[in-house]
Amino acid sequence: MNSKRFVILFLLFTLLLAGVWLPSDSSVNAQQQVATPTAGPDGRIVYIVKPGDSCFVVAALHGITVEQLRQLNSKLDENCTLVEGQELLIGIVAVATSTLPPALAAGTPTVTPTPLSGLTEVCVLLFNDANGNAIREETEPAVAGGAVSLTENNAKYSSSQETVIPSDPDAYQGVCFSDIPEGTYNITVGHPDNYNPTMELNYTLDVNAGDRAFVDFGVQSREVVVDPSAEEPAASAGGGQSTILGLFGGLLLLGGAGLGYYAWRTSKPESKVSGRYMKK
Repeated sequence: MNSKRFVILFLLFTLLLAGVWLPSDSSVNAQQQVATPTAGPDGRIVYIVKPGDSCFVVAALHGITVEQLRQLNSKLDENCTLVEGQELLIGIVAVATSTLPPALAAGTPTVTPTPLSGLTEVCVLLFNDANGNAIREETEPAVAGGAVSLTENNAKYSSSQETVIPSDPDAYQGVCFSDIPEGTYNITVGHPDNYNPTMELNYTLDVNAGDRAFVDFGVQSREVVVDPSAEEPAASAGGGQSTILGLFGGLLLLGGAGLGYYAWRTSKPESKVSGRYMKK
């Protein structure tokens, strides 16, 4: 085999290997999953900014949009500038264990007593504590499907109700126990299966004749809190790079095929016709 043919065959073999390896390697890279930061005791998922990170990269790695990242981190400037070591809030999840972290266990229900002559009433509201601060906000709606139990310590009164959402948005969103005798009451709330508490769901309340008390208890959905009106999460940042690598690998395969064809043509023996004649 002459040296020219050897070089062509070597290049052909190299191109074929490269063409096969690049698409498979890009496919593996596209399927690699970025390790998601673990939620802290308070349910907050925090990401530490690394060198070369940008808002687009961080959002794409964690399956959210840049707008959602801005909403979760209100201190980001208009250029979305990131600094190495900066902590970014990626999402909020409910606490998965039944034991509340210290920060949440310290939260107590909000009690609003309203003296009313001749009326003794205790009203209980179970609300979706979306931000997990154990304080009822105006934008945090009531939660249906919970169970509320009201029991007087000396067994003078005991009753339970299920939380529902009334059709009238202006009506009180909780449940009320009316015409109850004065005394010391234990209020216990059971949350729906897809929620976890953000505060203690037991409370002791002293009720006097003619009082009306409103008690609020917070629970949080187990799903990550994102803005439902925001656009769909951005595609993985590695998708474009994988596509380019795949195209490049395909071009290498075509180039290898062309060199193979050329090598095959040059390897065919040529027929030669002598044009020289000898005169006598």
